[in-house]
Amino acid sequence: MAGLNKTTPTPQDITLHSQSRVLEIAFSDGQTFRLPFELMRVYSPSAEVQGHGPGQEVLQTGKREVGIVALEPVGNYAVQPTFSDGHSSGIFSWDYLYFLGSQQTELWADYNARLLAAGMERDASMPEKAGSSCGSH
Repeated sequence: MAGLNKTTPTPQDITLHSQSRVLEIAFSDGQTFRLPFELMRVYSPSAEVQGHGPGQEVLQTGKREVGIVALEPVGNYAVQPTFSDGHSSGIFSWDYLYFLGSQQTELWADYNARLLAAGMERDASMPEKAGSSCGSH
């Protein structure tokens, strides 16, 4: 994401709906998005999910029932969720949350296409990691 500037819509209200597993965000431009926790988890901006460059993304599976157990502010520009599977290294800036909300349909289609291409099931368990050289894990 390009980053924040004076035209970036900012959240006016953020509501965590634990039971329905949705983060509801009302932005300053009038847009309101309901982001499923699963979508946030599979598109986490962390290096653990995105990798350190193109082609290094790690396809996330088994996240349909993931919850958010904590949501911490990061300055005046982002939030950092702690997911029920222990993932907590993603920092979701306002512009990234807006992107997730505004592109939800396309992102779900892309995720399903990547699952299909990898021969993976959405609810399959994540493969065990055999050691890692990434310091962000």
